[in-house]
Parts: sequence; C-alpha cells; structure tokens
Amino acid sequence: MTWQALTEAELRDYLNEAEVRMNPEQHQFWDMIKITPEKWQQEPYGSRGGGFWAVAVIGRQVVWFNDIEEGFNVSAYKCYGIIGTYWCNQDQLEWTIQSLLNQMHGLAIVRRGEGHELT
Repeated sequence: MTWQALTEAELRDYLNEAEVRMNPEQHQFWDMIKITPEKWQQEPYGSRGGGFWAVAVIGRQVVWFNDIEEGFNVSAYKCYGIIGTYWCNQDQLEWTIQSLLNQMHGLAIVRRGEGHELT
C-alpha cells in the first residue's frame, strides 16, 4: 500500500471526531486557537505530501497533523507557515489540546526527548 497525503476532507473528519470527544474546557480552548486548516512546510518529511496540515496556532506554537504517523503534534515556529521541529506523535487532538491546557495551568510537563518532569 502506497502512502498518500491526507485530504482536507479527511482532516475535517479527524477534527469533527475529536470535537465530539473534547470536554467543555478543551472545546472552549480549541475554539480560541483553531485556524482554518492550511498546509505548513516542514523539511524534509513534509515535502513529500506538500506540507502538513496546521490546525491551530497559540503564540509561537502550531498544532499540526502528521499524516505520515496519523497523529497531532505541537511544534514551535519562527516563520508563519513553516513547522520548526518534526514530531511523530500519534496523539488524538483532544490529548494535544489538554497538554497545551496543562502548560497554561502551570502543571508539571515532560520536556520532549528528556523523560523527566519540570516543576
């Protein structure tokens, strides 16, 4: 089976399914940060499918869908439209939104790639 880039219609299915699973706090936060889905560039992995779908922006972070690994990720960006760091999480959108909420609430977070908690 050959990999094919996710279409916008398929992405919207993922988003709609996730919205149904979100709790009220997650949904309210999601409504504040979501954007109209658009393709953002990421080299080298995103080039094959014309970029990855960005679905939300908060500050200098973008929430995007990795259609190679089939999961949502958060990456910092310096230039709008370019994903800074590639991640291969297979997270549901509501998990990603909850992680951002936890950061905002000052709860302990795990730094990516390091396996220990920051307090």
